[in-house]
Amino acid sequence: MDLTNASALVTGGAGGFGGATVRRLAQRGAKVVIADVHADRGEALAKELGNGSVFVHTDIMDEASIENAVQTAVGLGPLRAAVVVHGGPPAPGATGPARTVNREGKRLALSQFAHTVNIYLNSAFAVTSQAAEAMAANEPLASNQRGVIINTASIAGYEGQPGQAGYSAAKGGIIGMTLTVARDLAPLGIRAMAIAPGTFLTLAYASRMTDEQAQAHWGPMVLNPKRMGDPDEYAILAAHIVENDFLNGTTIRLDAGQRF
Repeated sequence: MDLTNASALVTGGAGGFGGATVRRLAQRGAKVVIADVHADRGEALAKELGNGSVFVHTDIMDEASIENAVQTAVGLGPLRAAVVVHGGPPAPGATGPARTVNREGKRLALSQFAHTVNIYLNSAFAVTSQAAEAMAANEPLASNQRGVIINTASIAGYEGQPGQAGYSAAKGGIIGMTLTVARDLAPLGIRAMAIAPGTFLTLAYASRMTDEQAQAHWGPMVLNPKRMGDPDEYAILAAHIVENDFLNGTTIRLDAGQRF
């Protein structure tokens, strides 16, 4: 997929995975819509790139907000790539790990489970479907290709840990829908892929510990190399998926062999 004179959309584009991916896609010629709620980081990144990429405040729980981000991308050029890598806020009232039944014998509220699924699965499908609709209007490139959509799963979708029932269900849903979405979009020349990261040093750890503390705690759990992943390693894979038209309909584990 050639991104020259094209646009790309990255939800969560001001975060760790997202920011690294924005940079990699911009290097390949795309004007990128940095779709996020963090205006300071998003605007700073757009300014850093200086290639016509823009920050668009985007609430991934709001279809109209997603549509605005998609249409902004279309206005920059044909939308050829969408990378869905956003997170989201915890459920109202949530405290600590969301175990199905906690140590005090209290069950997880259905509203909290549903909130997690809405953030990580339902909103990902909303972005996927809206991006695909925009890509369907593109003029085809080589091999009748019009675009590619990359969702973000997790190794928790295969091997979730205690307190991850909602998260694992959502990420398992990403894994489960990837081939089906690819089959749905194949007649339009649009590919669908997913990446399932392992333990990465992203901004999610910044409020809880230093980078050194995070590496000391989580790094030894990784098979080889014995460290947490760098968000740019996610971005390198995402950029390769965009470029390689024969990658379609599957989820790639990016976890250095980590298994729980």
